Amino acid sequence: MKKSSSITALFLDIGGVLLTDGWSHESRKLAAKTFDLNPEEMESRHNQAFDTYELDKLTLEEYLSRVVFYQKRSFTRAQFRKFMFAQSKPYPKMIELVRRLKTRYGLKIVVVSNEARELNSYRIRKFKLDEFVDFFISSCFVHLLKPDADIFRVALDIAQVPANQVIYIENLPMFVQVAEGLGIRGICHTDYKSTCAKLSALGLKVI
Repeated sequence: MKKSSSITALFLDIGGVLLTDGWSHESRKLAAKTFDLNPEEMESRHNQAFDTYELDKLTLEEYLSRVVFYQKRSFTRAQFRKFMFAQSKPYPKMIELVRRLKTRYGLKIVVVSNEARELNSYRIRKFKLDEFVDFFISSCFVHLLKPDADIFRVALDIAQVPANQVIYIENLPMFVQVAEGLGIRGICHTDYKSTCAKLSALGLKVI
């Protein structure tokens, strides 16, 4: 195991980095089309309910009651839940990259993610994220949402690493900037190749 002299932990988002987003705008558009729902009404109701759901103040059933099943439907909740979960797909090269970096440098791997409990738990199990992630600082567990800087402070406290020894990989520029405001080195992820190059420049060589 080779230790990096300055980086001891890698913080990561899940959606957009390791996996596709769990319940993105595009997924909701597809759901509206698949289940013959009014997309504008569904999106409006989603926007009113989703932050509360991601903070674990609504269950999935309560979220669905507010967004979809506020009136009688021709399909079941089980059918809709199955569709929701099926939207999650892995980015295998990114997952393998993180596994290799953990092994090579002995890094702590910490997820810092806005995700609702049921989707988050499904994604962790389905894609075996707990095989290489040490801590999950998910909004549903800590009741904080990015871009609140406190979610990164909680991650630093739980991981017991100083900010200047952390790299954070995230696909949303604002969230990267929030982390950088705490002294964390950020990488705005757009694709595998460029992220590998940025990691290498920060001392984590990808072999």
